Amino acid sequence: MIEGFIYIFLTVTLTVYGQLIIKWQVNKVGAFPHDAAHIMSYLFHLCINPWVISVFLAAFLAALSWMVALTRFQLSYAYPFVSLTFVLVLILSAIFFHEQVTWPKAVGMICIITGLIIGSQG
Repeated sequence: MIEGFIYIFLTVTLTVYGQLIIKWQVNKVGAFPHDAAHIMSYLFHLCINPWVISVFLAAFLAALSWMVALTRFQLSYAYPFVSLTFVLVLILSAIFFHEQVTWPKAVGMICIITGLIIGSQG
């Protein structure tokens, strides 16, 4: 049972990693271009960025980890734990990117955590 939670934790961690790294790298590259001629160049340069490549690898590993987790738990039990990505990304984006945690976002976080606690009981 604990092994299954390790795979869920790994899935969540790799997913959060991907979101934070993509945001960091997009912030570094700058605004998305509006003209078609520069869009492909913009996306190409992001896709060959080693950090972005690490996100692709993390997403692949998260998918593998999720597959293993689903061999240990029912989908209806395991899937709510993925909602922790929303909570972690919100908290970490406030820390690393100085994004605002508004009252509605905080209430949403509490609802997610409450729902996870209730859902994991049955």
